[in-house]
Formats: sequence, structure tokens, C-alpha cells
Amino acid sequence: MKSVLLIFLLTACSDSFYGQTLVSYGKQTISRQEFLTAFRKNNTHIKATEKAYRDYLNLYIRYKLKVQAAKDIKLDTLAGQITELKNFKSQIVDQYINDEISLNQMAREAFVRSQHDLRVSYIFVAAPKNASTADTAKAWQKIQEVYKALNSKKDFGETALQYSEDPNVKENRGDLGYITVFDLPYAMETVAYKTTPGKFSPVFRTNGGYIILKITAQRPAEGLIKIAQILIIFPFDAKEPEKLTTRKRADSIYQALKNGADFGTMARKYSGDNLSYQLGGVLPEFGIGKYEAGFENTAYSLRKDGEIAQPYQSAFGYHIIKRLSRNPIPVKADQKALDIMREKIKADPRVAISKKRMTQTILKQTQFKEYLPQGNLLWAYTDSALQNKPPASNAGITDQTVLFQFPEKKYIVGDWITYRRNLRSSPNITNGKTNSDILDLYRQTIAFDYYREHLEKYNVAFAAQVNEFSDGNLLFEIMQRQIWNRAIADSDGLKKYFEANIRKYWWKPGAEAVIFNAPNITVANKLESELDKNISNWRVTVDGYAGQIHADSGRFELSQIPGKQSVASGRFTQMATNSDQSIQFAYIIREYNVPSPRTFEEARGLVINDYQSELENKWIDELKKKYPVTVNETVFKTLLK
Repeated sequence: MKSVLLIFLLTACSDSFYGQTLVSYGKQTISRQEFLTAFRKNNTHIKATEKAYRDYLNLYIRYKLKVQAAKDIKLDTLAGQITELKNFKSQIVDQYINDEISLNQMAREAFVRSQHDLRVSYIFVAAPKNASTADTAKAWQKIQEVYKALNSKKDFGETALQYSEDPNVKENRGDLGYITVFDLPYAMETVAYKTTPGKFSPVFRTNGGYIILKITAQRPAEGLIKIAQILIIFPFDAKEPEKLTTRKRADSIYQALKNGADFGTMARKYSGDNLSYQLGGVLPEFGIGKYEAGFENTAYSLRKDGEIAQPYQSAFGYHIIKRLSRNPIPVKADQKALDIMREKIKADPRVAISKKRMTQTILKQTQFKEYLPQGNLLWAYTDSALQNKPPASNAGITDQTVLFQFPEKKYIVGDWITYRRNLRSSPNITNGKTNSDILDLYRQTIAFDYYREHLEKYNVAFAAQVNEFSDGNLLFEIMQRQIWNRAIADSDGLKKYFEANIRKYWWKPGAEAVIFNAPNITVANKLESELDKNISNWRVTVDGYAGQIHADSGRFELSQIPGKQSVASGRFTQMATNSDQSIQFAYIIREYNVPSPRTFEEARGLVINDYQSELENKWIDELKKKYPVTVNETVFKTLLK
């Protein structure tokens, strides 16, 4: 009991530290947690010492004071600020409109399934969702007969041949071959991976009808393979003599390859695969279930990279397959493997499952309410509206009737009718769907729209990123108005500052020089050789390198000159190698061995920078008077804990 109480007290103390105010400025505050978040984000390579915390806190306070000053003069209401913030939100919002928990669960599920390939057979009885009640009942009765026959130990292939409505059943007897994750529709895949090898599944419903699966074999995943192929195609409507001729041609090409002929050259010359012959026959990497079983079996039978299989016959002709690489499926569910699965899920129709789960989360978070009319009132009203007919006198609803409601927005029957009319241009969305299905889609659409528009209220991370962007924009705007533009425009102030601090701007020992920057040592050596012949024409020489060379001329202090230890008038300095392996060297026109004063124009850039700093410091002093700053030293000391 004491240990539980101790844990509770420690946790409570820790939480209270994070919630405590570290700094107050005027009516605003900075919490301990806010400061720590900012510190950790912007000081990843700095050790968290008391001095590091103190230095960054001073910078952070200055930043917050400036932003508050910008808000007080309503800079956040400027059209430019509003537009930029809106554009930024639209760029990042979709990163947050995901059910991360659901996506992570599905990624882990997909990873587990990826560890095994399943050989699947199936029996299919058609019953589309829009089928009549009588047809659906007939299909249901038929699939029950199938299930009964299988329970009576009847052979699955024979049963498929007798009952299945798959158009390929005569050729495959219901055998789909080996599949792995993402090869089948998600619902069908789920049933397959839940069915014990050697057993068949219960009857299950899909959009197209009723299905029973049987798992006839299971093996460790074969992984991904990359191949190149040469396809010697059959002539149109080929008979056996033409097929034999094709076989002989394939055999001769295969023999040439065995004798050392280049595969890519032969593919470009002979292959009838229009998608790959120009690439030397190379196909994109693929896994189990992508191609015909015989083609895949031939590819996966190759034991090593570079091995070429004997010609394999398909319905299209003879394939000569060369293995290029083989990548096994990862066996460890590390972050990289799970991230790959997440991206595949996002590109797969099964992401709709995650989206449905997210919809339920959104509806709950946003306090969604619905007011659907009883019975078929809504469907009858909708049908009339879509046919441009007046509603029945006893319709019971109007375009203004509220259907759905969020805290800050209502959706009325008229909105629903508009949605249905807009769907006319996308019949693929409504085909095979009931009125309830389409209403579910509408509910999901408006839920995501509302959530996206009000995301800052429901997602702390999104709100923090938006606030950070907004504050950054405000800081830039007010600094430009208050400091940067003001300093540049104040010619008298700049000159007075220069004269008052003239000793800061003396030239240190250095030289008048031209500094050259080349991309590598080869180019640098060639450039120096050309310049040595006629240094006075250096601009023309540099232009001849079409942007490869950068050059800058002027007076420089020794610390700014590459190869500074070798400075001598009328000579090149030693070459210096930069971190990116580019090369710098200089040609020295004239040396300056003693300090000398800069003119105002020579020092102008330095003076502007220093003058801006002085204006900023004076402004910060004024802001601290306007927004008195108090640091809670007790809370500050807890930062090191």
C-alpha cells in the first residue's frame, strides 16, 4: 500500500511540475512543459545544463515578447498572415487525419500475415448487394448446399467444379494458387489467414456474393523477387505447328544465352513483352500472387542471381526468365518493417477500414448528433428531388430539416440532396450501394470535413504545429517592421552608429584578392593553370566553366582567405578542401599587413547588422516594461530534475 501511494505521489509531483508556470510576461505565461518541449526540439546537440537552460530561456522570452507585441497590434489579422496560415494548415492537415492506433494495428496484422504464403481454393456463388430478395435467397440456399457437401467430405475441387460460379473454375477447379498479404480483398484475406490449413472456412458474404475458402497448404513466405524475361509470343490464333516453331525459337535463344549472349540485348531484339523489352526485359520487383502460378513458380525456382530458367510455356508464349535478385520478407517487426506495412495499407483499399474506425472516433470526439426521419421518408424525399419532382404532400420533411449536427455546424436535408446530385457524375461510387450505404459515405465525408476544419480543437500536436508556424510568421512580420526595415532606412542613425563605434570596423591584416571555389581538385587544378596564364582576364575564364566555378573579389581579412598561411602578392594561395570536397583558393592582388580603418560604405553591412541588434535590444527593454517578466526560480530549478 505504501509503495502504491509513493508511486502516486511521485507521478503527481512530476505532473504538477509540467503544469507549473515557469515564466509570466504581462498577462501571458510559459509553462514548464512548453519550455522543455521547445528546448528539446531546438537544442538536440546541446547538453541540458543549467547554463544551457538559462541561455535558451532568455532567447525564448525575447521571442514570446515579440510575438505578443505583434498580436497586440493585430498583425495576425492581416490578409497575408491569414492566407499563409490557411495554406499551411491545408498542407499538413492530412498528416493528422489518420487513426494512428488503427493503422498501427493493421500494420502489425499485415506483418504477421506476411510471414506465410497460403495456397487458397474457393467456391463462389454470385449474389450482388443490389440483387433481389429472391435471387439472394436462391444464392444463399445454393451456398448452403455447398457447405453441406463439404461437411460430407466431398472433394473441394469436385464441389467447386459442380457449384462455383467463378468463370475460371473449369481450368483451376477453384485453386487460386499461393497468395500472401495484400493479394486478396481485405475481408477475404482475413478469412484466409484465420482458416486452419487443410480446413475450409464458414460461408462469408462479399459485395459480389457468397464464398467458402479452403487453405490447401501453408509455407514460409517466399519474399520478393526481381527478374528479367524474354517473351517469345505465339502468333495470333496459333495452332500446334506454330507453337512448335515458337518453342524451337525460344530454345535457340535460351541456348545462345547459355553460351554467353547478353540477356538485355536479346530481350530488346526478340522479346514480345511491350512493357519490358526496352528495359532489357527487366520487370518491377514482385511477390507471390502477382502473376500466373506457373510463371511465379518458374521464377521462384531459380536458386541464385543470374540463373536463367528453361523456356516456360504460358497462354501467351514461351518465357525465358532470369533471376536478378531475391529479397526475403523481414522476420523482425521493427519500426522500418512496420512503416513499410503502414505505407502499403495507405495505398490499399483496406485503408477504408481504418477510415471507418477513424470516423467513429471523430463522431464521438465532435459530439455528433443525428436526426434521421423514421422509415423510408428520407429515401422517398430523395428520389423525388433527384427526379425533379415535388415531394409528396405527406413527406414529413423539407430541405431545411436537420439531419446531422456538430457543435458549430448543422447539415440539413438540402445538403444531402446536393451531395446526391453531385454523385451523379461519379456512378462508380454509388453502383451496387444501397441508400444506407450512400448515407454512411455522406456521414463519413461530412465528419472528416468538419474535423479537418476544426482540428486544432481536437488534436494537440496539430494545434502546436499551427501555432508555431503562426508565431514564426508574426515574428518575421514585426521584426521586418520594427527592426530590419527601420534600420536600413535610417541613414543618419547608421552613420552616427558607425562614427560612435568606428574602432569596431577597422580592417584587420588581410589582402585584396579574388577567391575561387571549384567543385573538385581536378577542376581546381585546371582553373588555376588557365588563370596563371592571364589572371587579369579571370572573369572571362570563370564564365567559360558554365556555372561550375564561383568567384568573389574584394578586400578580405586573413581569416576569410583560403590557404591564409601562404598569402603573398601576385601569387595563388594553397588550395583548401571544404567538407563537401569542393576546393577553394585565392589570387592575392595586394597585401595589407597592418590594421586600417574601413569607410562607412565598406562597413555598411556590418554596421546595419550591429545597429539592428542595438535597436532590438532597446525594443526588448521597452517590451519588458510593457509586459513585466517574472521567472519562477523554484520551477526553473526543477528543469535539471
